[in-house]
Amino acid sequence: MDFKQSIANALSAAAGLGADELNTWLETPPSPEMGDYAFPCFKLAKTLRKAPPVIAQEIAGALALPAGVVRAEAAGGYVNFYLDKSAQAKAVLEKVFIEGARYGGSDLGQGRNVCIDYSSVNIAKPFHIGHLPTTVIGSALYRIYNHLGFTSVGINHLGDWGTQFGKMIVAYKLWGEKETIEQGGVDELVKIYVKFHQEAETDSSLDDQARAWFKRIEDGDEEALSLFEWFKSLTLKEVEQVYDILGIRFDSYAGESFYNDKMGRVVDELREKNLLKLDQGAQIVDLSEYKMPPCIILRSDGATLYATRDIAAALYRKDTYDFAKCLYVVAYQQDLHFRQWFKVVELMGYDWAKDLIHVSFGMVSGTEGAFSTRKGNMVKLKDVLSAACEKTYDIICEKSPDLEDKETIAKQVGVGALVWNSLYNGRIKDVVFDWDAVLNFDGETGPYAQYTHARACSVLRKANYAPAEVDYSVLTDAESAAVISALGAFPDAVVEAMEKNEPYLVTRSIIGICAAFNKFYYEQRIMADDAAVRQARLALTDATRRVVAIGLGLIGVAAPERM
Repeated sequence: MDFKQSIANALSAAAGLGADELNTWLETPPSPEMGDYAFPCFKLAKTLRKAPPVIAQEIAGALALPAGVVRAEAAGGYVNFYLDKSAQAKAVLEKVFIEGARYGGSDLGQGRNVCIDYSSVNIAKPFHIGHLPTTVIGSALYRIYNHLGFTSVGINHLGDWGTQFGKMIVAYKLWGEKETIEQGGVDELVKIYVKFHQEAETDSSLDDQARAWFKRIEDGDEEALSLFEWFKSLTLKEVEQVYDILGIRFDSYAGESFYNDKMGRVVDELREKNLLKLDQGAQIVDLSEYKMPPCIILRSDGATLYATRDIAAALYRKDTYDFAKCLYVVAYQQDLHFRQWFKVVELMGYDWAKDLIHVSFGMVSGTEGAFSTRKGNMVKLKDVLSAACEKTYDIICEKSPDLEDKETIAKQVGVGALVWNSLYNGRIKDVVFDWDAVLNFDGETGPYAQYTHARACSVLRKANYAPAEVDYSVLTDAESAAVISALGAFPDAVVEAMEKNEPYLVTRSIIGICAAFNKFYYEQRIMADDAAVRQARLALTDATRRVVAIGLGLIGVAAPERM
């Protein structure tokens, strides 16, 4: 039974508006005393020309209560709905058990593709802690969209083009050794890159040499391309190890260089549509009408820029995947850049420009300021992951010395702590990276959610639980009802996370379930003497285990069965 839809249908008859629209207006009250669902009447005040409390009274008086709803009460500008707890328990738990791993999912996006551009590491530069938000936000959205029936296309738009590769070649030829770099990988590349910038401060000829070498890459010079591809393979070998630890995958590694032969189309179309203007030797699209600086398409020397490549990539993705949405998980500092080239695509006459979405997030900086590869002050992500796993292993050895497979669980919990930390707040929040804060496992953390899952698994193991007929009427106490309500709210949280591109909404839903279950665990004796009560509470424990595992899976966190 879909109580929310039933209430929306009843409201439709009383308020004279469409049920689907009213469904989206329904809210979950902040406390159980205020009901299970609340309908805000403020949106009706203007059209009905009445005060919201008056409207609430009228609707509550005229409403025909749907099945499973025991009462509706006006409270200020709201109509609060109270469900039959037994009926709610039956509806929610049966849905969890019937749908299994698909609980919270749907066919909402069936037949539609969603391109998600995330992580997008730079070749010959370290995979650092600043890359963690885009990587885990993008990966979580990938899973969430798939869970709702969309086909996600994960794209790692590699930063594999630009003068920095000329700098790398000059640095390698002056100070690098092939064997040392083969062994040291990206760390050794960074060392000579940092040295290049130190030396270039007093020797400007190095920059001239770098530009010349990059020109040779552009022109297809055999030696230049060979070194470029070598740097690329070394980087991908290293970053793929980190992706494996994080459990993250991509469907495409087409980076900036992939679009070299596809930018002519962009320039030609803009010219044909009279959108290009000459400005101080550069070819631009004037966006002054939209209160934005011009979007530079070609520099005065004829070179393309990021905007040109991004437009070419968007055209290619639309042609290749015919996306319903194309998401760009990139820090908010690039907001103007995306607004500019999104507008250019719109001006080119493509109505799908509205489907290009910048999923922005806050920057990660160090306690001493912004990270910089040039200055060599990066905190490498693989080092943070290793530290998290080592600390977790030490805690497990101290608290659970007899636990089997401690290393695997330490990895699941340590990695989960980092991922959770990046997905617990709204993505736009800036973060100062602090080792102590990230590796603190107290409070509403990933390890807390994982431990709740492991606790539920332990209860079921000790009880030798087997599914059987459930008397849902015994699950009407406050603690059981709170768990059921939290489980029932999970599917809406998944949909809202997709609509807002905010994975933290799933994370918060998981915490809501875990907090309710742990209170239930302490307040109610699961292994009750009464067989019917015991079976019902074990069924509730099983449902909790299942939904927490689904939620953790959506955000990319493992759900260990023992901790």
